[in-house]
Amino acid sequence: MGGELIGIAFSKVDRVGVEIAQKLVEIMHCETVGTSHPKVYKQYLCGNVHLIGFIDDVTYLDYLDQIYPQNVKAYIIVSRHQSTSRRPTLSLHYPGNPTSNVDPEHGGRPRQLAWTYPRLAKTLLLAYYEAASRLELLDSYNFTLEATHHGPTEPSKPIIFIEIGSSEREWGDKRAQQALTEAIVEAIERGPVESCTPVIGVGGTHYPEKHTRLMLETDYCYGHIFAKYVFKELDKELVEQAVRKSVDPIKGIVVLKVPSRVKEVVREVAEEFSLEVNIYG
Repeated sequence: MGGELIGIAFSKVDRVGVEIAQKLVEIMHCETVGTSHPKVYKQYLCGNVHLIGFIDDVTYLDYLDQIYPQNVKAYIIVSRHQSTSRRPTLSLHYPGNPTSNVDPEHGGRPRQLAWTYPRLAKTLLLAYYEAASRLELLDSYNFTLEATHHGPTEPSKPIIFIEIGSSEREWGDKRAQQALTEAIVEAIERGPVESCTPVIGVGGTHYPEKHTRLMLETDYCYGHIFAKYVFKELDKELVEQAVRKSVDPIKGIVVLKVPSRVKEVVREVAEEFSLEVNIYG
């Protein structure tokens, strides 16, 4: 990946993470590395990739900086996706808690967003889509970005979740697992896209179809996305945080149908950072 060290994390309590990790170890010819850290149960070195399995579930990995080498550029977290709808889903998102709520079930400090890496996220999303298409999954799975949600939020490096959901049936789907595995391997080989327009997204549902299409079909590469269900708490500080917490300088804000108050917040932040605002709908 252009010489960049990448950390891949998974949890022993997450079937998707465990089974994908096994595939990655074989494909990338990883070497087992000894560990004495109480939170780590498996650790591998795969060229410029550090693949580590943790005791804790993935939303509670706020201590990643303590485990991985300091020069790791970003963390990719392989995870199951859970949803009450149980809809088959292949997804990608950043963590963050854009609300004031303490959420022990899902982690993430209130009103704290994780760091983002739009160019790497675009590579991962495109590779995942290509693999899902090749394996004929797109008719049976919803392929989507997700709005920013849950933890961990503390690490000082970008974090990208790549997931399969939303039930045991999909978690064990060998074709879906193959698509996710291929996406990671391909993204490691390609590296982050060389050129794109880093943006943040405001508006849409938790599964924002419009933002997903724009990421796939245009030169936009996304940082954080705020779904409409967080508008009550969305303010200038949160949007500013989303702009600042990107290793690729954010150039614009993509806005879907939003209330006038949210438009004003976006306008103020855009003026402050000299960002272009593009409104859809």
